[in-house]
Amino acid sequence: MPDALTPSETAPSTAESPLTARRPIERTFHGDTFIDDYEWLRHKDDPDVVAQLEAQNAWTLAQQEHLAPLRQTLFDEIKGRTLETDLSVPSRDGDWWYYARTVEGQQYPIHARYRAAGPDDWTPRVLEPGEPVPGEQLLLDQNVQAEGHDFFALGSLDVSDDGARLLHATDTAGDERYTLRVRDLATGEDLPDEVRDTAPGAMFAPDGEHIFYLTVDDAWRPWRVWRHRLGTPASDDVLVFEEPDERYWVGVGLSRSKKYLQIELGSKVTSESWLLESDNPTGDFRVVWPRREGVEYTVEHAVLPASMVEPSSLSEPPSLVDPPSPDAPPSPAEPGETRDVLLILHNKDALNFELVSSPVPAPGDTVTPEVATVAVAHDPDVRLEGVSASERYLVLYYRRGAISRSAVLSLVEPVGASQAEPVEAPRLATPQATWSFQEISFGQPLESVGAGVGVWEQPNLKVGYTSFVTPSSLYLYDVASGERVLLKQQPVLGGYDPGDYDQRREWATAEDGTRIPISLVWRKDKVRFSTTGADAPAEPAPLLLYGYGAYESSIDPYFSVPRLSLLDRGIVFAIAHVRGGGEMGRAWYDDGKLRAKRNTFTDFVACGRHLADTGWTASDRMVADGGSAGGLLVGAATNLAPELFAGVLAGVPFVDALTSMLDPTLPLTVTEWDEWGDPLHDPEVYAYMRSYTPYENVADDASHYPRILATTSFNDTRVLYVEPAKWVARLQAAGAPAMLKIEMSAGHGGVSGRYSAWEQIAFEHAWVLDVLNLADH
Repeated sequence: MPDALTPSETAPSTAESPLTARRPIERTFHGDTFIDDYEWLRHKDDPDVVAQLEAQNAWTLAQQEHLAPLRQTLFDEIKGRTLETDLSVPSRDGDWWYYARTVEGQQYPIHARYRAAGPDDWTPRVLEPGEPVPGEQLLLDQNVQAEGHDFFALGSLDVSDDGARLLHATDTAGDERYTLRVRDLATGEDLPDEVRDTAPGAMFAPDGEHIFYLTVDDAWRPWRVWRHRLGTPASDDVLVFEEPDERYWVGVGLSRSKKYLQIELGSKVTSESWLLESDNPTGDFRVVWPRREGVEYTVEHAVLPASMVEPSSLSEPPSLVDPPSPDAPPSPAEPGETRDVLLILHNKDALNFELVSSPVPAPGDTVTPEVATVAVAHDPDVRLEGVSASERYLVLYYRRGAISRSAVLSLVEPVGASQAEPVEAPRLATPQATWSFQEISFGQPLESVGAGVGVWEQPNLKVGYTSFVTPSSLYLYDVASGERVLLKQQPVLGGYDPGDYDQRREWATAEDGTRIPISLVWRKDKVRFSTTGADAPAEPAPLLLYGYGAYESSIDPYFSVPRLSLLDRGIVFAIAHVRGGGEMGRAWYDDGKLRAKRNTFTDFVACGRHLADTGWTASDRMVADGGSAGGLLVGAATNLAPELFAGVLAGVPFVDALTSMLDPTLPLTVTEWDEWGDPLHDPEVYAYMRSYTPYENVADDASHYPRILATTSFNDTRVLYVEPAKWVARLQAAGAPAMLKIEMSAGHGGVSGRYSAWEQIAFEHAWVLDVLNLADH
């Protein structure tokens, strides 16, 4: 069949979009036939495809040329608020303090270290930006590594335990395949060792002689763990572990105690962990708890006081292959005596997860968490998310009331209630003693608090804190006293005052009556309220509504320098915490995936309507924003309620989801079936996805659709460029005011380098301001 458009008709024009040639093919599954006019755009090596993408890009840039001064202004504002020459707070590991610094005019960070003053040196130096660091040793300058490349990303960075060698793995194409090298830090030269096509996350074993790394299969799934010995060719590397089930991703790591090497693997619904004593890196890994379909768990090695885990203090016997006889009285623990345990966070018969403690299984044995000691019980209102252990404390991570939280338990001295706010839930308890985790809070209704556990021996915590109005702050937290000392707050140049801004939580009502949280932030003097304490602005404000809603990913309060340019022009920024995310617990996720996926889209629409109906904004003053799975969200919402939005910003959008899920040869498809369903083999899943996927459901006449900007990257391996390219082509053919901006040398995360990233943000924000008639502000 001849093309609907000849190649000459696709030349860019400032008046009309470069309509894409129609080359229809029939796609038939389960008795349903769909005519796909634009699948030919998938052929990345076809010159016609490249020409069409370049034509779309040229047209988009021409359409946006009038915004060039605004883009430059926005870029200058981001740059002007950012301390370009800066340093991170150092973190200690072994005999060194490690940090990264940036230099004005350079795109990438520089990694460096200085030697610790002694074994009791646990307080990082206060480093002044731009000032020389006494005793600094340069480890890796990413700017040097990136020279001569349009794209650069660092996938692995690790230093051997003896501090003598640096492992680094880099990607210069954007396809997430990294070349691994090892540097001698005494000479600054790379060793002959080189391994190509690795996945991120390579690491040294504690002996410093062996490296464990991952490789991916044809679907870009990490599935193999390899062991490399320094000084030997990559062809001699040993395959340590292989996971043939295409649903599972594999990772490798080291326990914080450095006692165990760990292999962790998981699908979207099932996981499994394997352990190996780290002093025997060439040994065989053993499974901790054999996988059970639908059961997820993580493992953390801890050393606890014996009094906390002795059988005499437990309501259930610990999980042992041969448990002690009930007739044998336990021996009382001696003062200072400790026990090695595994803290296992799992969801077997515990929707929001529970935390159990079990002795470390001997070789050939496994644990049974169902009969292990319950350390933190399941709570329907608290989603347990993780636990970290050190020599002196445990930190529990959880979510309550759509807010992430952290709590600490001292293993040396209990933290008194007068020193920190007691956690409302959960608690770690046995019949004879109660281990009370103490919640770390800064007293804000919308805040993000994360307690970072450093190395095993570290006596204190680093606590990160931010909100929508508070720049990211890092505190040194004394576990024994509860004292907090501010180490660093993200500098915001130009006289930023958090008191000029406000934040709030709203609740929308979904179609089925579910209450959906919405977070809002705005500049006080730009959004006028008629009376003190009013629930909404006196007149509708321009508003950017962001959403994601997949993979149980939660969008917590966070500070953003680029966002200030929008707030200062009167835009309200809002986040719709829709189902499919994890903000309200595991059930919140389950109610927005598979056959409940439509809830994600209708929740977003409900949030937009709530904000319009209550006077926060109006349909002609609201832009929807989402990236990746969030791009699917805003694409589906556009089809459902095109009249609700003035514009839609879709970054690397997963808008051709049904086509992707029907092709198991595509990257990540099989691993995604547990999230979206398997339309290839299940006709009901096919019909359900067919009913909501954005590409197939564009209206025949889409001239009433809002303005749409889709952005993507040619080398994206997660959401292929073809998805937004096809979507925009179909939208344009149906009369929608849609455009495509594509980076021809970037991956899923977009362009590399901070200045290039700022330019991309400025482009998108200028478009948003133009849609909202604020381009002249």
